[in-house]
Amino acid sequence: MSQEWFDLVDLEGSRVGRALRSECHGNPELLHQAVHVLVKNAKGELFLQKRSMEKDVQPGKWDMSVGGHVDEGEEPSEAAVRELSEELGVTDHLPVYHYHYIWESDIEREYIRTFSVEDEGPFSLQPEEIEEGRFWTCEEIDAALGTGMFTPNFEFEWPQSRLLLQS
Repeated sequence: MSQEWFDLVDLEGSRVGRALRSECHGNPELLHQAVHVLVKNAKGELFLQKRSMEKDVQPGKWDMSVGGHVDEGEEPSEAAVRELSEELGVTDHLPVYHYHYIWESDIEREYIRTFSVEDEGPFSLQPEEIEEGRFWTCEEIDAALGTGMFTPNFEFEWPQSRLLLQS
C-alpha cells in the first residue's frame, strides 16, 4: 500500500511543505488541509453522516454531510467535488465555497474549507466511511448538541453551518 501524502499549509492556507498522513495524524504542529461539504435540501435540512465504526477518528459519531482531506497537489475545490462523489455518489453539483477555519484536536490540526450544495438525495453512501445518513432539521441538531452524538468538530462548526442553512 502506498503512503498517503498531504500538503502542509500556513495560517493563510498557502502550501509550505508536505508530510505523510501518519505524521499529520500524530502531530498537531503539521497544519494540513481538509474540506467539508454541507448538503442541504429544499426544506433547509442538513444531511449528516454517521461515521463508520472502522474510522480511526471519532467512529460512530454523527458528522458533517461530507468531509475529507485534500490530497497532495489537489485544489480544495477539487477535493470537495471528489469527496462528494466518493462519500455520497453525488456527481452533478459544483460545491460553492463559503468559509474556512482551523480545527485543532489532540492528534491533528486542519485548515478546513467549507462548501455547500443543495440535493434531495437519495445518496449512495460509501460503506467504508459512513454507517448511515439522514437529513436533520436545525431544531433536531440543536436538541442533540452536547449529548456526545456528534463529533467535536461538527459541534464547533455548527453555528456557522446553521447560518448558511437559514440564508
